[in-house]
Amino acid sequence: MGKKVLIVDDAAFMRMMLRDILTKANYEVVGEAANGQEAVDKYKELHPDFVTMDITMPVKDGIQAIKEIKQIDPSAKIIVCSAMGQQAMVIEAIQAGAKDFIVKPFQPSRVIEALQKLE
Repeated sequence: MGKKVLIVDDAAFMRMMLRDILTKANYEVVGEAANGQEAVDKYKELHPDFVTMDITMPVKDGIQAIKEIKQIDPSAKIIVCSAMGQQAMVIEAIQAGAKDFIVKPFQPSRVIEALQKLE
C-alpha cells in the first residue's frame, strides 16, 4: 500500500468520493473524521502521511484543526479541500499551515497531483 491519508470532511459523500479517488491511486485511507476535533484526535492516533481537510465543519473548523495539528506535528502535510474558494479562506488555510488548496467540486487528477507534489 502507498502513503497513509486521513480524510476530514463533514459530508459523508465527500469522504466517500475522496476515499475512492485515493484508493484507486494506491493511497491507503487510514481514517476519516467528520469535524475538526475528530481530525486532531485521529491525527494523534494514526500519524498519517497526508490529511485532506475541509474548512467549514461543526464542532471545530478546518483552520483551527490545521493549527492544532501543526502544533502536534510541524511537518504535517495538510491539503485543504473546500467549496469555499474565497481568497481570504485560502490565505488563512495556507497561513495556518496547509500545503495546498483544492476547490470542490474537484477533479480526481487534481487531488492526486496535490498529494504527489508533497511526497
